[in-house]
Amino acid sequence: MYQPKTVAIVGTGLIGRAWAAIFARAGWEVRLTDPHEPTLQAAPGLIRDELHALARHGLADDPEGAAARLSVTASLQEAATGVAFIQENGPELVEQKQAIFAELDRVAPKDALLVSSTSAITPSRFTEKLEGRARCLVGHPVNPPHLVPLVELCGAPWTSPEVIDRARAIYHDIGQVPVTIKREINGFVLNRLQGALLAESFRLVGEGYISAEDLDHTVKDGLGLRWSFLGPFETIEINAPGGIPDYCARYTGFYRELAAAPAGPEVYQSPNVDRVIAAWPHQVTPERVAALTRRRNEHLAALTAHKKDVSKTFP
Repeated sequence: MYQPKTVAIVGTGLIGRAWAAIFARAGWEVRLTDPHEPTLQAAPGLIRDELHALARHGLADDPEGAAARLSVTASLQEAATGVAFIQENGPELVEQKQAIFAELDRVAPKDALLVSSTSAITPSRFTEKLEGRARCLVGHPVNPPHLVPLVELCGAPWTSPEVIDRARAIYHDIGQVPVTIKREINGFVLNRLQGALLAESFRLVGEGYISAEDLDHTVKDGLGLRWSFLGPFETIEINAPGGIPDYCARYTGFYRELAAAPAGPEVYQSPNVDRVIAAWPHQVTPERVAALTRRRNEHLAALTAHKKDVSKTFP
């Protein structure tokens, strides 16, 4: 049997540390493990720092209490023994996930959930041969998970519906927003939506319709503002007097024209990709990346806190 509210975080890079912060602030005991010893030893301090950053925005009540629930374990077996939930955050390599999940299936309690953070590998590719394959699934977060709450749940054809329900309840209880992918699809849903926007962005910039910076403004100061509170179906529901049926009658002729000639794979190849790179006016440096990351995290924390507050008045 597992211990309630005990989780093993397998892999303590950026995503693993974010998951650790999420579970710890929600009151779970968190066991950390990573085959790279320096990464593992650095993890508790980095997670503590992130918990304090969350607390500054009202997104963690007791950062030191949460940090006290972290523990470092020397092996995968030690981390997995007696836990209720395992969140794997290893490399995006099928062979490595097969090996990790085979070991987890062997050492973890038989009723513990085995979940991968993979962003691209469907669960059937690394769970098919496992005795406990019915309790395995993907829980794909959005980077950074502790500031963007969505998590995509995707099971293999043999994943138990009860397992999906349990995982969904756990993610909801720790403050995430779980969505269920009803059957396997390459890229799940979030990355397919992101990919459609990115492909069109590469085409529009590469073919000279707009500058790269103005394209970004179109999203972050246009579509992105309303998308932070409304999904695409909610958006079109209020963009026509008669809701979605009226919107479809009025506007889908134009969108059918666009859909007839979508951006193709050539937008990610030369010469188009070369034009996109040339259109970006900034030099990539470690300092710029670090500054953008800090700005992103601060803005996301403030937005998340705002949405949390607003939802009390406008659910």
